[in-house]
Amino acid sequence: MQPGACRPVNYRYDSGMNHHAIITSLTKMLGENAVLTQPQDQQPYVTPWRGAIAGKALAIVFPTSTEQVAGTVALCAQHHIPLVPQGGNTGLAGGSVPDTSGTEIVLSLSRMKRIREIDTTNHTAIVEAGCILASLHDALVPHDRIFPMHIASEGSAMIGGIIATNAGGNNVLRYGTTRELVLGLEVVLPDGKIWHGLKKLRKDNTGYDLKQLFMGAEGTLGIITAACLKLFHTHRQTETAFIGLPSAEAALALLTKLRQASGDRVHAFEYISDTALTLVTTHIPGHPHPLGEIYPCYLLIELATAQPGDDLRSLLESTLADAMAEGLVLNAAIAESTSQARQFWSLREHISEAERQIGKGIHFDISVPVSAVPAFLTHADAVIAHAIPEATIVAFGHMGDGNIHYNLSLPKTITPEAFAETKNTAAKVIYPLLKTHHGSISAEHGIGTLRRSDLAAFKPALDLQLMRKIKQAIDPENQMNPGRVITTD
Repeated sequence: MQPGACRPVNYRYDSGMNHHAIITSLTKMLGENAVLTQPQDQQPYVTPWRGAIAGKALAIVFPTSTEQVAGTVALCAQHHIPLVPQGGNTGLAGGSVPDTSGTEIVLSLSRMKRIREIDTTNHTAIVEAGCILASLHDALVPHDRIFPMHIASEGSAMIGGIIATNAGGNNVLRYGTTRELVLGLEVVLPDGKIWHGLKKLRKDNTGYDLKQLFMGAEGTLGIITAACLKLFHTHRQTETAFIGLPSAEAALALLTKLRQASGDRVHAFEYISDTALTLVTTHIPGHPHPLGEIYPCYLLIELATAQPGDDLRSLLESTLADAMAEGLVLNAAIAESTSQARQFWSLREHISEAERQIGKGIHFDISVPVSAVPAFLTHADAVIAHAIPEATIVAFGHMGDGNIHYNLSLPKTITPEAFAETKNTAAKVIYPLLKTHHGSISAEHGIGTLRRSDLAAFKPALDLQLMRKIKQAIDPENQMNPGRVITTD
């Protein structure tokens, strides 16, 4: 069995049921082409895109409506069949992949992709869970509106999965995480009931905000089938710059200057270590160094405004000039075109691919208070250099909101046993630093199965107790995505 993919011991499986009868019932309910049972057909749905783990499913099912999702959930609840909700399967923590038992059913939302409504007056869109993020972006262009969520996998990531994992992305500094962009949800509960919470209200002070339970829960409390999302006006001007700096401390100081000078119109503020940039320029063809010289670290920043007539270019140039005079900035290039801006972003987006070229990676998706980012990086580099000297440190990420992807690359020749031991060593030295700096072990990728044991070791006991009580109250049979995020034993 794959690490992290074990079946929870407290799930009540019905070993006497007839799986053939269940498949027959599902096929009758959903349609002939909506139930996959052959391993070769299931492959894309039982293996995540990184391929770190692989599972086995009783079936992959494709409902096309909320009512079909409810019917599927009710049938599985009746026969104690565990369900694994799945969107675009772009997650990085194993939360949407079945275990290796072959007893779980993967419920794919990929055929529920309608945009039900775009309300430009209320600045909202109601979309189904299977709507691909990039498709929503495209659909909003004629309406002069945006949904300000941008992630590397937006060409395949689906709205339901984005909400279920409370995705972050590049623009959290300006707009917040997914939680702050959702007004209402439609959810199928573990017993098959439909919770109609698709509210479009900006204010609703009527007790518990139930939608918050399902955001970030990774499908363990119910299946999100639709959402009401906040929209914003299209940006009239965007300025993008790639900047060389002497240190992470200088980057933090520049963030403060830019936020003050721009009136908080900093749209993205991405930290890139010299190692991370060098990997891209060395291993990814067509990605030359944007500054022509090597510096200790870099920033990719973006300012944006929906206000016509704003001169962000002059503002950015003058702020960078002042920062250079203070020694905070060593060099900078401001994009002269949309094409050049895309080239800058391509450098950032190809870091993970370049990292895979040189070795096997250990990935930390951590967050600390923004003010603590430089100190964390300094401390982490020191402890890793001492504990794992053979590791190449690849640090990059969303410095503007305190989320750093702190990755370690190890030689490709490392044995699986040595890799597992090194991974444990890395966690043992990094996690205490996170506690020291009041951080989190998962900023935007979730817990799934791969970080479940880490959560148990890192989260306070009372937090875990409360999470288990919520899970028990909403899903007492532990049917929804069992073994992900938290176990109920």
